[in-house]
Amino acid sequence: MSEVEKLVLKVGGCWSCIMALWHALMEAQKKSLLLCCVLCLLPSGSTAGDCPADGRMWVPSDDRCYHFVHGEEDAIKSYTLERAKTLCQGFDLLTIQSAEENDFVINYSPEVWKGNVNVWLGMYYDTNSEDMRWLGSDPVEYTNWEFSSSPSDLVPVDTCVALHTVSGRWENVSCLDDVENGVVCETAQITLNSTHKSNGVLSALVILSVVAIMGISAVIWFLQQKHNIGSGILSAFEYHPPFRVLDNDQSCLVETEETDSMP
Repeated sequence: MSEVEKLVLKVGGCWSCIMALWHALMEAQKKSLLLCCVLCLLPSGSTAGDCPADGRMWVPSDDRCYHFVHGEEDAIKSYTLERAKTLCQGFDLLTIQSAEENDFVINYSPEVWKGNVNVWLGMYYDTNSEDMRWLGSDPVEYTNWEFSSSPSDLVPVDTCVALHTVSGRWENVSCLDDVENGVVCETAQITLNSTHKSNGVLSALVILSVVAIMGISAVIWFLQQKHNIGSGILSAFEYHPPFRVLDNDQSCLVETEETDSMP
């Protein structure tokens, strides 16, 4: 689901809340529904973002997304470095920036592969800086090399790296000659602020509209309450005539009739 579709659904939910608020205002029960409408406009508690929707299974972790390439069952999987980069279809080959990220990869690997798998890392030897760097030229700050007393016999320009999923250790391998049986693709999670900044203007307009409607509803409710109170006051002072008192002529006439009727 795109961010625009999500925003439309949010607006629809807020509009339903506003309609409920309208009826509640007429019954003087606005506090809880007012809170409802305010909450529906607040950003979602989860700000992690979304993983690519390209039909593949992406696993989110922190602010990154990972796709573990599945090979065919009961078939030997082997990928050259170039093939591994092609399988990622424009996304990055796995890079490890921390011990936590390294642990995540080795802990999730059993969900995909059986036994130990050597996973290509997106690392290479940079002849300009004469050290190892991540694809994209980011410096390597975290490492987890395997323990070995023998130096690597690889030519520096042919030095790449693979990760062992059982131990979590890294090994120098040939960029050209070696093949590995594990590929993990990686990308940053997509967030609304970074990819759909224009939606911020739309969100602001929606919020302003909601505030305006709520203000109009409050005024109408206030006027209705004022009208009801005014009607009550008028009814309280409604004119009721006092008990009728007979005037003198009528009183005399009554006495004469009573006297005549006596035996």
